[in-house]
Amino acid sequence: MKHVRAKKHLGQHFLKDQGIALKIVNSLTKHNGYHKLVEIGPGTGVLTDILLEQAKFDTIFFDVDRDSIAFLKEKYPAHQEQFVLADFLHQKMEDVYGSEPFGIVGNFPYNISSQIFFRVLAYKHQIPEVVGMVQREVGLRIAAGPGSKTYGILSVFLQAFYEVEYLFSVPPEVFNPPPKVTSGVLRLKRNNVEKLDCDEKLFFQTVKQGFNNRRKTLRNALKPLGLSDALKELPILDKRAEQLSVADFVELTKAISGGED
Repeated sequence: MKHVRAKKHLGQHFLKDQGIALKIVNSLTKHNGYHKLVEIGPGTGVLTDILLEQAKFDTIFFDVDRDSIAFLKEKYPAHQEQFVLADFLHQKMEDVYGSEPFGIVGNFPYNISSQIFFRVLAYKHQIPEVVGMVQREVGLRIAAGPGSKTYGILSVFLQAFYEVEYLFSVPPEVFNPPPKVTSGVLRLKRNNVEKLDCDEKLFFQTVKQGFNNRRKTLRNALKPLGLSDALKELPILDKRAEQLSVADFVELTKAISGGED
């Protein structure tokens, strides 16, 4: 069987600790009753082994690495159709699972982990749960709450639609090759928010604009949005973006769009 080498340009660091792999898979709760699953970047198959053995999920495995897909198809000949050479960031999931809900699991490549979460947001109405390994500081940032210096755009966007938990940290030595940083495992569970109580496009624009100038007060950071003189008098604009909760951003968006006039 051909050996799979980790490719630096793909950000690959293959997990080799089966105990941690089991802990990751067992962190999937089947929230809201889904049974379809996507593993992103199975690599050499340490999570895949467990997912196929437990058979709790109907899983498709996406990888952009031809060597990895070839290796896994040879390793699991009875499951060849489940291994797909595809990029989750560009895959139309309706072509895979139609309108059915599906979970996400994986040891996410560090260089695209944020992009994966933005893709999750695009399919938020189909994705009830995500358990993913990322760089520890990225995981802590996503899970951070208002008032934290690490709280940012992705924290707000994801927490608007998901309950976010930082589960546990993972040391470098359990990977091949070992990364230069500690990793962490996050769990996202879909909340009950179907749609935000405001103009969602303006909400995303307001959050981005606020955090892109996070050292400024919102009064100054949001100037490009063309705030009216009346809006500029709102006390909330004395704050910085990192001080606002998701609910605060919703209320601010409503005010900007004239929802509180």
